[in-house]
Amino acid sequence: MARTDEREGRLDTPRQLGRRLWSNRRNTTDTFGVFAENFARFMGTARFLLYMTIFIVVWIALNLIGIFGLKWDAYPFILLNLVFSTQASYAAPLILLAQNRQEDRDRVVAEQDRQVATAARADTEFLAREMASLRMALGEVATRDFVRSELKALLADLDERGQGPDKQA
Repeated sequence: MARTDEREGRLDTPRQLGRRLWSNRRNTTDTFGVFAENFARFMGTARFLLYMTIFIVVWIALNLIGIFGLKWDAYPFILLNLVFSTQASYAAPLILLAQNRQEDRDRVVAEQDRQVATAARADTEFLAREMASLRMALGEVATRDFVRSELKALLADLDERGQGPDKQA
């Protein structure tokens, strides 16, 4: 339970599916920002473009042909132009708000990446120091080849003196 509460306020964690936009949540100060993000996402889809195209074609057709006696916007389509201007005046700030929220999420993710990179660098430096100390310690340890060569040299030295293992019996 504490883990979901912890994720609730984080900007880099997407919200859970199935939650309603206008539901009574604890964090109601963020509701408008969520609305702005959803609005900006919808305006960037092919579905929105299709709906808008259908709306414009129907508007122009009804006003040019005058089907059912509907002709509320004459040829220069001043009212349609006003609708577009109004839509743009509301859409631009909402899209900017959504972009600012995305920048905040990106900033949080970048800070977490910096923290992970710092920890990884510290771990790497620690491991490098450990490896260096192991190499230094291994430099002082006699290897099998070194012991063999020393034993061969000792046997050769004993043979020269006449005290080798062959000569003692």
